[in-house]
Amino acid sequence: MKTANYKLKIMILLSLFTLHFSLFTCEANAELIDRVVAFVNDRAITLSELKETYERTRKLQPDITMQEVLNTMVNRLLLLNDARRLKIEAKTDDEILNEYEELKVRALVRVREEDIESYYKKNEKEFGGAPYESVRDKIETLLTEEQTNELLKKQIAELRSKAYVKILLNAPPGNGGTGRP
Repeated sequence: MKTANYKLKIMILLSLFTLHFSLFTCEANAELIDRVVAFVNDRAITLSELKETYERTRKLQPDITMQEVLNTMVNRLLLLNDARRLKIEAKTDDEILNEYEELKVRALVRVREEDIESYYKKNEKEFGGAPYESVRDKIETLLTEEQTNELLKKQIAELRSKAYVKILLNAPPGNGGTGRP
């Protein structure tokens, strides 16, 4: 009976030792594949997502920083979350955001005729002497975009104030704080 208990204890100890050794070697061989650089409510943004978006964006806007791209990604998630809360649906996230902007922001934009005329008078030289009627639509579009951007900034600020946003990305040293890798 003692030999059976002794053999059982030896088997348990060997099993524990083997298990501990295999766990230790797994940890020693583990490598960091990705890390979280930001949280937006219950959604994490990973470093690989950020780098991919950053590289795509730099092709269009070479002087953009990684921090600016991350902030844009955070803002995009906040707007998408709000759009989904409002039950806005579409095939792509871009379509959802366009619909959201139309319903939630552009619907509030009103450009008055007096504002268009005032802009024309203040910036008449920029239009090279073109008559008001020929540039009116262009000015209206410009003023509409300005108002839309202002309202969108306010909307994002409001969404950020109500959300859990945690940025974990620090600008790497030696790049002037640009956030570039």
